[in-house]
Amino acid sequence: MSDTPNFPERLALVSVSDKTGVVDFARGLAAAGFRILSTGGTAKALQEAGIEVTGVSSHTGFPEIMDGRVKTLHPKIHGGLLGRDTDAGVMAEQGIEAIDVVAVNLYPFEAVTADEDCTLETAIENIDIGGPAMVRASAKNNARVAVVTDPSDYTTVLAELAADGAVSRATRFRLAAKAFAHTARYDGLIADYLSRQVNLEADDALPMVHTPQFQRRQAMRYGENPHQQAAFYVSAGSRPTGLAAARKLQGKELSYNNIADADAALECVRQFDEGPACVIVKHANPCGAALGGSLLEAYDRAHATDPVSAFGGIIAFNGELDADTAREIVSRQFVEVVIAPSFSAEAAAAFVEKKNVRLLAVGGAPDGDAGRLAYKAVAGGVLIQEHDQRCVDRADCRGVSARAPEAAEWDDLMFAWKMVRMVKSNAIVYAAEGRTLGIGAGQMSRVDSSRIAAWKAKEAGLSLAGSAMASDAFFPFRDSIDAAAEAGVKAIIQPGGSMRDEEVIAAADEHGIAMVFTGMRHFRH
Repeated sequence: MSDTPNFPERLALVSVSDKTGVVDFARGLAAAGFRILSTGGTAKALQEAGIEVTGVSSHTGFPEIMDGRVKTLHPKIHGGLLGRDTDAGVMAEQGIEAIDVVAVNLYPFEAVTADEDCTLETAIENIDIGGPAMVRASAKNNARVAVVTDPSDYTTVLAELAADGAVSRATRFRLAAKAFAHTARYDGLIADYLSRQVNLEADDALPMVHTPQFQRRQAMRYGENPHQQAAFYVSAGSRPTGLAAARKLQGKELSYNNIADADAALECVRQFDEGPACVIVKHANPCGAALGGSLLEAYDRAHATDPVSAFGGIIAFNGELDADTAREIVSRQFVEVVIAPSFSAEAAAAFVEKKNVRLLAVGGAPDGDAGRLAYKAVAGGVLIQEHDQRCVDRADCRGVSARAPEAAEWDDLMFAWKMVRMVKSNAIVYAAEGRTLGIGAGQMSRVDSSRIAAWKAKEAGLSLAGSAMASDAFFPFRDSIDAAAEAGVKAIIQPGGSMRDEEVIAAADEHGIAMVFTGMRHFRH
């Protein structure tokens, strides 16, 4: 039996911007009995590979015009894509041949506009017109036409052609759905880009129309609770970032809550580049964080903040996880997920007996915060805001108390401020010597967060004497300052801006506390 099927000649149109695998695909189509129509750079690439190609202009009898902007917009092309059995008479009368397979992907608008030097003129030149028209026509007529927009589908199409002489109905329908998603995302990118150009004049960072597209990466057993369906979606077409770029080395599938907590842990630990760091997260809140001379020391100090809450948490590191730290985690606590840029072979081996523990290697992938938007669904719509990625340094702060912070206190204040912006509001963090001592999260009253954080420290056997305190928003009353002073706090960092700032500053002065204002709030809901 011959390896090459003996099919009657059919037409395939191949015109792609992304030429990955296109030569092998076209060669497979030719072997399956297809005559190939093509244009421009694709035709050249196929001809150089020794594949016989019919130019679209030869097929239509009409030349490419307007610098190639008009070449496939012709009845012989679109009639060939849209024609059905009921159109056989008019197709024969007009000399229109049916096109059965279409491989088209679009001008690289996203890549071109990602360049900071891209001009509006260049962006507009990279808006594809003929390509989307062919894709949509083919996808609409999926009852007869197989449209391929993703090179990863070439193998499936060729396999079905070789086995059955045709692309199956199910595959054609799946490819059509994928094709419409492809053009929808493309149009969305253009709309977003042009809206941003309009908004630049109005100094508005958010577009009037926002059309993101996400692809389902993972179906989940359930969402936050067993009665809720859920799935993990990633940004379509763009380079994976954050957890979307993570590689799971072992463990069960990640749950909805695992991913939410892991994202918070990864975002938090990536703040620290001054040395080995560890962050432990539970229910989207850090319950401990620390710097150390090694990852083991950082983990030990972070865990000591709240050993009870650390049980069943997410642990994130900012350096390759070593064997000693891995063994200590295994011997000390139950953990759901461990995140690190990488894992040594010995560290990974230490978790083998804990087969359900998920190990996520995030490598050097970008964190995805740059330009990231935050979404919150509400009834009838969605709230969108810029991601809160700004943090202050010492130069941004304004001293407001009679006593200025000492050098060591400044270090504690900056560490505490990095952490408090990661804690759910109302948020209070006590810290000293590169570690958290007590964390109060998500309370309706700020003074309650202050008291809970102090109680947590006491329960863990940690002294707050000489510590720094950070608040994610201003203090509306002096009660939190009095509570902090009673606990032993010596320095406070907060945004300021309360109607009672003078009262709050006076309380700090009464207790000999150094206080600085950042002028920046970090609510986190």
